[in-house]
Amino acid sequence: MGHKTRRALLKIGLGLLLIAVMAWGGLRLFFHLNEIPIYDSRLIYNFIFHSDRPLKQYENLAQKLGYKSSDKLLIIHADDLGLARSVNKASFEALSKGFVSSASVMMPAPFVEEVAAYYLEHPQVDLGLHLTFTAEWLDYKWSGVAPADKIGTLLDEEGFLYRRKETVIKEGSNVQIRAELQAQIDYARALGISPTHMDSHEGTLFFDPKFLRTYIEVGHENQIPVFIPKLLAPHFDEYFPLPPQVVLVDQMFMALKGTELNAMEEYYEEVLSSIKPGFNQLLIHLAFYDEEMKAITKDREAYGAKWRAQDYQIVSSRKFQDLLKQNKIKLIQWRDIQAVLYPDENASLKP
Repeated sequence: MGHKTRRALLKIGLGLLLIAVMAWGGLRLFFHLNEIPIYDSRLIYNFIFHSDRPLKQYENLAQKLGYKSSDKLLIIHADDLGLARSVNKASFEALSKGFVSSASVMMPAPFVEEVAAYYLEHPQVDLGLHLTFTAEWLDYKWSGVAPADKIGTLLDEEGFLYRRKETVIKEGSNVQIRAELQAQIDYARALGISPTHMDSHEGTLFFDPKFLRTYIEVGHENQIPVFIPKLLAPHFDEYFPLPPQVVLVDQMFMALKGTELNAMEEYYEEVLSSIKPGFNQLLIHLAFYDEEMKAITKDREAYGAKWRAQDYQIVSSRKFQDLLKQNKIKLIQWRDIQAVLYPDENASLKP
């Protein structure tokens, strides 16, 4: 092979490599700009090429819950209990009046003991853990539950949980993630709460394969079901098969950042009309529009005071309740799922 030929092939090879690097960088930039903090190469590949990977639902789930396979099953789930008194008050009312069928509490947040007191008076409520690894509000912070010297990679220079989930994913140690996960579970149980499920605040545990695996493992070790929407299907492949104890949420709904407040009611109407047979979950964020919430959420509209008050107003309305009936939607709880997955544990924890 001549010298000129070798140089030409080298240029072509370098050119192809450069194109590949630029394409890969572009993909990573796309995920970053769309606030999808995925930095694992295999997971990025799976999200691009295997986002529609078929995964089998937990066998005969509807029948085991006492329903038909054609039934539309829905959990209406209130997030962020413990965040503020306003959140607690609105969520307690929604749980007591049946506007929501489930809720979860942020164990590092300031008003957790208030939630525990409500739970002890109402042990029939479906209460899980909103596993928290961020303190996202501008001037409203908290640390983790585990001792600071055990979770140093999860804390900022002031000793608070990081404001952004991207930082947790980049800096956090999986060992320390596990320690904080277990600490939040242990704290809940020490306060008298028997968690019926676990989910992840801001989805922080959903973007790194190691974190997700740990989340699932810790849930199973503690016999607590974990929230896994089918949107996370790209995580599961030949290297990480779907664990048998995981019940997938077929459809997950949540009003996202950018939703106009005056369009919220229409959004929820569309959600209720689009629910299909299977296991579905609607995530909402409740509070009242008061001085406490305005102070905490002053730096943004999404999930702020007006947003949360709007959520409460809509789900508590007669129109919303009528739409549930018109669309033949059956409300269920995570407690029901726990009874299927861990019957012995659930029997011992029944109120």
